[in-house]
Amino acid sequence: MNASLRNTAVAASVIAAIATAYGFYQLGMKRGMDRAPTTTAITTAAATADNPGSSIAAGEAATRRHIEQGIKAGDTDPATGQKVLYYRDPMVPDKHFDAPAKSPFMDMMLVPVYGGAEATGDSSNVTVSPRIQQNLGLRTAEVVQGLLRPQATAVGSVAWNERDQSVVQARAAGFIEKLHVRATLDRVAKGQVVAELLLPEWVAAQEEFLAVKHAAGADLALVAAARQRLKLLGMNDEQIAQVEASNTVQARQKLLAPSAGVIAELVAREGMTVAPGMPLARINGLSSVWVLAELPESQAAAVRQGSAVEVRLPSAPDTVLHGTVQALLPEVNPSTRTIKARIELANPRGLLSPGMFVTVQFAGSRTDTSLLIPTEALIQTGQRSLVMLAEAGGRFTPVAVEAGIESGGQTEIKRGLKLGQRVVVSSQFLIDSEASLKGIEARLNAVGDAGGAKP
Repeated sequence: MNASLRNTAVAASVIAAIATAYGFYQLGMKRGMDRAPTTTAITTAAATADNPGSSIAAGEAATRRHIEQGIKAGDTDPATGQKVLYYRDPMVPDKHFDAPAKSPFMDMMLVPVYGGAEATGDSSNVTVSPRIQQNLGLRTAEVVQGLLRPQATAVGSVAWNERDQSVVQARAAGFIEKLHVRATLDRVAKGQVVAELLLPEWVAAQEEFLAVKHAAGADLALVAAARQRLKLLGMNDEQIAQVEASNTVQARQKLLAPSAGVIAELVAREGMTVAPGMPLARINGLSSVWVLAELPESQAAAVRQGSAVEVRLPSAPDTVLHGTVQALLPEVNPSTRTIKARIELANPRGLLSPGMFVTVQFAGSRTDTSLLIPTEALIQTGQRSLVMLAEAGGRFTPVAVEAGIESGGQTEIKRGLKLGQRVVVSSQFLIDSEASLKGIEARLNAVGDAGGAKP
């Protein structure tokens, strides 16, 4: 019997503690609601007073106040001066209730719907008071007409200009007596001596030429044939004239660099035997270079031969080099899905060296104008693109648009807006949330599925 009394006493204590805790919770909630309008500039109470039902939190706060004040559907809310039409769950907007209460569908309070836009059937926009707009820092921008040039950025590497190459080679069999260039990448000037050759074949041919020329009653045809033989052995007119003037045999030849640049390949070594036509060195010019840019396959359509480019170097970030696209190479890298764009750049100061990485920015070649808005004004829903259109009287209407290319923080609008209209570029997601609560976006989706973008 004593044990039963003790169990009863414990149960009564537990119930009393729960009841006390619940009482303190209700008191804290009441005080928090009373103090809420003064805690911040953008408060639930302020939002409810300026734009009733503008958010779920504001609507729930208004419903709790209605419960305390005994307000129900059909009464006028003294805080707003508007008539309460009905209460609803924002998640189930088709169900209407006459009294404020907790939602039977969700773990939240019902929210009131006031007379005004919905009472007159005009639910195509959202109204936000000037004070709330100021508190939100809401900004708008005008729809303008302009030329948007798509820009693509790619990484490129510097390579030799293969059209600026020359070869130093032997024209007759002989030996390299002296080599003036001894390593690759050595710089050479045009006309500089690269190597000196000893050519035994020249000796016999020159002696024959001199003998025929100075013979008594020299046959002009034989002299011409001997001269032609010297040319076939690689002697030029200047060297032949020197042999005639000096009347001596020239057994050595100096090989000169045909162009300025660097020695890209060096085969010659002192003392080695050379054969006719044997390449001894390859010279690459540096007055101009190629830049091979890896352009993403998806962006290749915006680049054409002749498109202007800007090239920036990591070693000189403040230097911008300008050039044009020489060719789009007809090959796609299967691993990176990129196309190589070949760009020829002048290199008078020698800033560009083969193997160097650079950043290439391509400018589009479009010439037609279009409607433009700031890119931040677009709201991507996953199914379509929306903008919040700012109208007179603080009204904002969501409009479905067809967006085009984007460049430099601006987006092309192909359909849905007109020149001179204004769109919201900040806080538009808050307005879009309210539009979703009112079912505007659902109606937009239905219209879009039936007939395309809203004009």
